[in-house]
Amino acid sequence: MFIDTHCHLTDDFPGGPDGVIARANDAGITKIICATADPNAIPRAIEIAMGHDNMFCTIGIHPEYVPIDPDKYLTNDILQHPRVVGIGEIGLDYHNGDDNRNAQIDLFERQLTIARRVKLPVAIHSRDAETDTATLLHDVRGVMHCYTSGWDLAMKMLDRGFFFSASGILTFKNADDVRETFRRIPIDRIVIETDAPWCAPVPFRGRQCEPAMMIETARVLANIKNIDIDDLARQLEQNTKNLYPKISDC
Repeated sequence: MFIDTHCHLTDDFPGGPDGVIARANDAGITKIICATADPNAIPRAIEIAMGHDNMFCTIGIHPEYVPIDPDKYLTNDILQHPRVVGIGEIGLDYHNGDDNRNAQIDLFERQLTIARRVKLPVAIHSRDAETDTATLLHDVRGVMHCYTSGWDLAMKMLDRGFFFSASGILTFKNADDVRETFRRIPIDRIVIETDAPWCAPVPFRGRQCEPAMMIETARVLANIKNIDIDDLARQLEQNTKNLYPKISDC
């Protein structure tokens, strides 16, 4: 019914990945994309994806790991793997300051160059870094992961063909601005995610998030867009396949 487009399944979950996937299937989550942030988790993400027909992964290095050489981890054989559908999560994070801004930008640009070379979409992390994010994201396609940045950046990225991912934050009581932004984003540019194990939606706040909880985010999104939830599921599935074409090839 739904595709979780961004889940950190290499983290620890009750019952491990098999347990998470079983609970997700019971909840109507038909596919999961395992995203990486820690470069050392990349082999495990591919292993998990290979072990399940409904699993895929994106590979990338989060800015918290600077300084680091991405070429050591994003090798050609990994980039060409049939279960690797994109590069992410990558991006910029100045939430705790920008003392390492230059190092973050260098890592981001190098991974964007890789994405352009291999023609894979990117999953973008941007926190308190909207100006630099917009400046650097050109000649590449992808998704603004766990999007909360507001309408100004959304307009720029819509013009560049980007998608926007709704997470459990959409359900939070204090997220009126996020809901208003998703009300304005065209329905054919939206995908959905958990960002598990973080961002558990209401009524699961305070618990470890996992894909089975995503239906709560979907209900809020359906209400925002004034669309039947089954129609929403079909639209989001098509959007995800448009974002990550390799999913349709498997």
